[in-house]
Amino acid sequence: MRFQLLRHATCVLEYHGRQILLDPVFADKGALPPITASPRKRPNPVVALPVSQQEVSSIAKSCDLLLVTHTHMDHLDPSAIDLLRKETPLVCQPEDVEKLSGYGFSNLHPVALDAPANVQDISIRRCVGHHGKGMVGDKMGHVSGFLLSASGEPTVFVTGDTIWCEEVEEFLRRYTPDVVILYAGAAQFLVGGRITMSVCDARKIASTLPVAQMIAVHMEAYNHCLLSRAELRRSSEKHGFSNRLRIPADGESFVIGGT
Repeated sequence: MRFQLLRHATCVLEYHGRQILLDPVFADKGALPPITASPRKRPNPVVALPVSQQEVSSIAKSCDLLLVTHTHMDHLDPSAIDLLRKETPLVCQPEDVEKLSGYGFSNLHPVALDAPANVQDISIRRCVGHHGKGMVGDKMGHVSGFLLSASGEPTVFVTGDTIWCEEVEEFLRRYTPDVVILYAGAAQFLVGGRITMSVCDARKIASTLPVAQMIAVHMEAYNHCLLSRAELRRSSEKHGFSNRLRIPADGESFVIGGT
């Protein structure tokens, strides 16, 4: 599998002969308003895309499969909606079908919780997540993680925007993925707790999956993401899993295999 982080949660996977685009957001730096009720009131995204607009357009037009974990604007934005081919197969949670159809996407593959979907010879399972706790989590709505598996490839779990929770722990113990794409950043508002994973959550994944590779994304690109790459790296070194954790820079790509 070849992995490339573009920015935030927007990643490109070359997997089982397919190019998979995760959570596409293509807005220019500062083109979107700040996430409200956040301690850092800066227009989003706070950094530019690391590739040219020509390359962005090429990725949008040529990808074989889209995976949208949920439809918050930092995971699918108007720029991406305009650029993407609406007939490209799009994997999603059932709760987002109506909204995605309204955007014009016509080849939707909602994944049920009780059975995997098979899309382009890739088996895809879904896990319920929690985008925060209590009232904040309720207001944030439905979020999901997705597990990809295919012959000759590592199994890959995309956490989506969730904190560590019983559902995620049970899912990881049941399916023991080889690779976890961890949506970190410890995003939060002025009230309530974290709504994405923190250093503590990363440690829990590392402990639950003692041989899995981890890739941390969803960092340093939106104003409500407070956890830095440097802080996560220091924590992984302190707690003994830095050799299994990659924290890519925007634009960075690499090949990763199974365990």
